[in-house]
Amino acid sequence: MTMERRQHEEVERARDVLAGARRVLIGAGSGLSTAAGLCYGGERFRRHMASFIERYGITDMYSAAFYPFKDEADKWAYWAHHASVNNLEQPALPLYEELYDWAKERDYFVMTTNADSQFAKAGFDPARIFTPQGDYAHIQCARGCDGTVYDAREIFAVIERDTNPGERTRISDPSLIPHCPTCGGPMAMHLRMDESFVQDAQWYAQQRRYVDFVQCGAEQPTVLLELGVGWNTPTWIRLPFERLAQTTGMPLVRMNRDDTAIDPSVTNGIALEGDIAQLLPAVLA
Repeated sequence: MTMERRQHEEVERARDVLAGARRVLIGAGSGLSTAAGLCYGGERFRRHMASFIERYGITDMYSAAFYPFKDEADKWAYWAHHASVNNLEQPALPLYEELYDWAKERDYFVMTTNADSQFAKAGFDPARIFTPQGDYAHIQCARGCDGTVYDAREIFAVIERDTNPGERTRISDPSLIPHCPTCGGPMAMHLRMDESFVQDAQWYAQQRRYVDFVQCGAEQPTVLLELGVGWNTPTWIRLPFERLAQTTGMPLVRMNRDDTAIDPSVTNGIALEGDIAQLLPAVLA
């Protein structure tokens, strides 16, 4: 059987499984947003980050998140712009909206390691979304001293005005640099980068709803739909989804640009390799 023929058959299998799904657990990684057009490299990166590229020599927006900025004025000029172009000023993308149009007719829950808020923007109920890695719209004490997560949208908008949306790489007004209201120390993005990541009451509420949804799957037929999940942080989605498929018999539809292999112990798995922007509409049709 040719690869093309096998892919066609797997697409048909996935379409049948998803068409009959009344309950779905969606797991999404960066590959979904990349396929939707939210690229962290290439032309989009060069267009939005020209001044930062010139000053720092950064090569993409993912690795730039780990850049050792000289001081807080430099760091927050970058992060305010990064958050704006990848979340705060970015509307819902059509691929996410298409996924929502399909999911809204079903009992669904979303687990995503993406920080771009695309699921909520597309219409998914925030009470049915778990973002264990944080997002670009919030900040926290760099030490996590007070266990609080703060909405950063307003301060980022002000910083963006100060730095003329990414044209300047340093905050000119020191009063705009965020400081922890509790200890007075530096702040950080609410992204899971080390052990200081804050898991507040809302985080645990999301986790409980996720666990409840998964546990109900033992009694109610549920499909696992995994989109764009690789090996960067496999412990949140990729490996748990395989274990769920192994232990419960839930069908697992795994879709990614590459590396879609499913453990042989999963007897009800469907692996679709290629461009999610083409594959997802094909299986949801």
